[in-house]
Amino acid sequence: MANWDDDQWGTQPGYQTTTGPNPGYSQPYAEPVNPPAYQAYDHGDAKSPYEGGRFQPKKRVNDPIFLVFFILQLLGYAVLSGIAINGWIRVGGLGGGIGGDGQTGSSVTLNWHTVYLLLLVTAAGLLLSTAYLMLVRAFTRAIMHITLIFAIAANIAICVYYWITGYYSAAIIFTIIAAFSVLAYFGFRSRIPLASLLLQVVMDISKHHLSTYFVAFSALLLQAALSVWFVFTSIAIYATWTPGNPGCGTTASCSSGKVAGLLFYSVFSYLWTSQVIGNVALATLAGGPYGCWYYFGPRDLGQMPKHPTLSAFARASTLSLGSIAFGSLIVTILELIRLILNAARNNASQGGSPIEACLACCAELFVACIEALVRYFNRYAYIEIALYGKPYLKAAKDTYNLFKDRGIDALVNDSLVGTTLMFGAYVVGLLCSLFAYLYLRFTHPSYNAQGQYTAPVVLFAFLIGLQCSLTLSSAIEAGVSTIFVGLGQDPQVLAMRAPPLFAMIAERYPRVVQGVPRV
Repeated sequence: MANWDDDQWGTQPGYQTTTGPNPGYSQPYAEPVNPPAYQAYDHGDAKSPYEGGRFQPKKRVNDPIFLVFFILQLLGYAVLSGIAINGWIRVGGLGGGIGGDGQTGSSVTLNWHTVYLLLLVTAAGLLLSTAYLMLVRAFTRAIMHITLIFAIAANIAICVYYWITGYYSAAIIFTIIAAFSVLAYFGFRSRIPLASLLLQVVMDISKHHLSTYFVAFSALLLQAALSVWFVFTSIAIYATWTPGNPGCGTTASCSSGKVAGLLFYSVFSYLWTSQVIGNVALATLAGGPYGCWYYFGPRDLGQMPKHPTLSAFARASTLSLGSIAFGSLIVTILELIRLILNAARNNASQGGSPIEACLACCAELFVACIEALVRYFNRYAYIEIALYGKPYLKAAKDTYNLFKDRGIDALVNDSLVGTTLMFGAYVVGLLCSLFAYLYLRFTHPSYNAQGQYTAPVVLFAFLIGLQCSLTLSSAIEAGVSTIFVGLGQDPQVLAMRAPPLFAMIAERYPRVVQGVPRV
């Protein structure tokens, strides 16, 4: 492994390095170049890190309506889960297990066979997500090429497999996605050097603030626990209220419509809670180690507040939780719409209606694009919330002004970082869903004799893998995005923290370093 260069980002007081190799860090992506000349900022006029209420928000709960709504839906989900699981346990479950000969468990609906499957999927999601974080940490300079190429290869492989097995609706979708991923790689290749430099700065910061990894892994474990809870609740709902099941008996309240409604609520609660977990982690990192590094400098300078990560978590999980829930709800609604369109596409494909399936596919892609843009926009809003304690609408307005002043093109490199990490999460989700599909195909559980449960089980597996990986990658995205927010508002600070990075940005995107007028 390459040695760590003391002058890679300029001399940083307090960031002492040791001689010898430092495993886990890569050299700069590009060969060293002479930084271009730019007008230096007067460091003596640097503004106070606490200016505008930064790191010292008002002691009030923002967006309390959404905070109450979030708590109520979570309590409602807990009650529903308790009733469903208790009813399931009363009848001794439905049997089934790992593997199968086509005779495992009840033939009516999902059983323990599926529980084991989705638990294995959760474990696979944890393992793959952890491996991806280790890959980012060890091979920073090549992470974008590796991830993008691997995502393209995975898309093509999944596409070919679905064409061979005759799953044509999924094959069409993955063919389109594979084509777009190839075009995106060639379009983004010229922007990789600056984005790689950004990633290396973030990795340098995280090396000296191990709390970033603690927050990421804590969020990942919490996400995994939520996924396990969701798995058991979903299976229990199927088992308790599906007509003809042992747990249902002759009760008139058992119906397919009730199962569909309760399952929809469970998916809604799972997605919203999952979004909040990831975004609280993002706000904790942005308002803690990354934001404090940007405005106070390295910890060894003695200006950084004590326990910045803990303080940021306290703000994000109390005063700003309503604002985070507000923004997360918007993404959750879009994600639900996309899932509904996905189910409509599958039904149309299985019903022999190619036109309806194609229309649903186009609508699903359109909603997915909107969802991606909202996720991207919200990330900056959450950083404003983490740094200043703003309500969501105020943070969204200031984020819009930030985008408008600097221009969207100036943020493409951060978008490229997010796209790279999203590709990694997407690959994790794909591998988890493919594992679930192959497991069902080769174990032949009795409840899936006609293949009627393949789509929901594969969908659950994809969601579990995707959410686990997205939660973990938020640690990296938080650092890159926080640097951009700080750069837009106080560019002179980055000129002190990382001169080569500032010089490269000033050369290629001079508009970025002008800052944003305060309103």
